[in-house]
Parts: sequence; C-alpha cells; structure tokens
Amino acid sequence: MKRKVLFLGETYRADAITWMNGLREFGDFDIITWELQTPSNSFKNRVLRILEYMFCVLKIRKIIANEKPDIVIAERATSYGFLAALSGAKIIVIAQQGSSDLWPENSILYPIKKNIQNYAFKKATLIHAWGEVMVPAIIAANVPRNKILVLQKGIDLRKFLCPNVKSYDTIKAIVTRSLLPEYGHECILNAFSILKSKNIPFELTIVGDGKMRASLEKLAVDLEIAANVHFLGRIAHEQLPSLLNQNNFYISMAHTEGVSASLFEAMACKCYPIVSKIPGNSAFVKLPENGVLVPVGDSKTLAEAFFFALDFKSFVRESIAFNLELVHNKANYKTNMTIIAKKYHDLINQNLL
Repeated sequence: MKRKVLFLGETYRADAITWMNGLREFGDFDIITWELQTPSNSFKNRVLRILEYMFCVLKIRKIIANEKPDIVIAERATSYGFLAALSGAKIIVIAQQGSSDLWPENSILYPIKKNIQNYAFKKATLIHAWGEVMVPAIIAANVPRNKILVLQKGIDLRKFLCPNVKSYDTIKAIVTRSLLPEYGHECILNAFSILKSKNIPFELTIVGDGKMRASLEKLAVDLEIAANVHFLGRIAHEQLPSLLNQNNFYISMAHTEGVSASLFEAMACKCYPIVSKIPGNSAFVKLPENGVLVPVGDSKTLAEAFFFALDFKSFVRESIAFNLELVHNKANYKTNMTIIAKKYHDLINQNLL
C-alpha cells in the first residue's frame, strides 16, 4: 500500500510543485493537499485570510481523521508549520523557507512569530532546511542538530538544460522573482537606466507577478526604459527553461534568501548570475569564480557588474562551466529528492516500531 502525505502549503508555487512531484516520483507517495483559500491581495482579504487561518485547524484535523496520512509536511514554521503542529499529526516535517522564517525582523509581530515558530519546531519530528544558511536560525530556536535535515530539493536537469552555446556579447537579462518589495526590482530597473545612459543596449525580461507590478511598470516608463523591459507576468513553470535559454544573464536583488531554486535553474541554463550579496546567495556565488555579488539596493554596483561581464567574457565563460558542474553536484533533483523521500519513509518506519 502506498504511503500518504498531507502537504500544507501553497500548491501553486514552483518550489511546492517540485517538492510534491519529487515525493511522488522518487518516494512513491500519494499526496493530499490543503491550503488557505483567501488571497492576500487587499487589506480586506488579508483580514479575511487571518480569520480563515484562525479557524482552519478543525478542517485539517478532519482531513487527517478521514485520510489518515502517514506524514504531514508543511511550509514555514510561522504559517502552515504552526497549523501542522496544532493538527495532532504524529509525524510532522516543517520546511523553513528563508534564512529565517521570522521576517521582517523589525515587524511589531516579531515576538508573536517567534513564539509560534518555537512551538511549531518543538512539535515537529523533523525540520527541513534547504541549505546550511538556514541552520543558524533553526539552532537559535533551540532545535537539536539531529532533528535538522539539510538538503535542497534540487532542480530537474532533464528539463533545465541548455544544449546550445550562448553568446555574452550583449545583455539579455532575466529576473524570475515575484514582484514584491523584498525582491528589489526597483534597484534592477534603476541599474538598467544607468546602462541606457551609457548607451549600452539591453533587453530585460521580468517573469512573475505581485503587488509591485503596476508601480514597477510605471518606474520603467519614468526611467524611459519601458521599450526594453518586458513584464511577462506569472508563467507556467514548464515554460521557464525555454525562457531562460533565450537569455544570458540572471539577476536577483532579493533582500533575504534561503536557498534559491531560481538561481540553480538559471545556472543550469547557462545564465551568468548577478545577485545580491546576502548569505543565501554568497553560499553559491563568488566573484570572479562563478558570478557577481552586489550589495542589496546598490543600483550603481549592479550596473558596473554588467560592465565587468561585458569586458571580461573569458571569466563569464569559465563561470558558466563552473556553475554547470555545481548544479550537477549540489542541486540534482533526482539525487536529492531520492534522499529526501527515503528520509520521510524512515520517519514513518520508526513510528511503526
């Protein structure tokens, strides 16, 4: 009989889809899902979402009683992870999404979030960290090291690959992060305004959606670069490899990051990474070895990174080769998800003893 997973999280997210598909393919799991139904795209909906959150534990417990999942996995200790902790499930895996789930640190809700996180971690059987950069925050919450699994899901190298040789003589850049304040798209647009002022031709493709979209489109117009900036909105994850292969530079100016699957996807498709200098990126990108790190919010340095890349194409080509090896060794979906699935089976087997 197949074993059954109850997944608590946002099933539309590419990371969640990868996680669930990997458990199906490499662990032979059946997946049941539950997620909040109210969007958070307005003040009214955010209030309704909070109310839905407050009264959903009984729904989750009913699902567990009816479906009898062998294991419950959940995203973020401060949201779905807390619901998992309240569910009464025997085996709970909580995945931390960023270097810390306590974000933003200056929020007035920080003390409440910290207490919620601590409770969720205490009830969890296993805390899943996608990279070592996440571990200090978990240990700071008094989680013993033997309760932490450190391994990223990886990316599917059957899909994310680029058989063609790319040219890096001109700038065709892509951004694949949600249009939210923490991803620093304004910094990126300002940097490309600097490139335009230097008469450097470019094309910039922005994939994703979010509450910043209208203001970012207006900023592109105000900076007089709108003709060269293409906002594609949210696309199916299956379309992403082809789109990455049409571009040669990958940009992310995220303010915080755990382990970015988007970065690995771009590396696998031979996009040269120019990313923010934060721990999650610094763990995998080093100048000039395999990319450029830019201080958060520094448009001038971001623009200069493109000057460097255009002037030192030999470094770029060497970086591409380095990154392909890195992805194959560290972020192979088949290898990593097989290990993760086995770990979940082991947890279930231990519970049966």
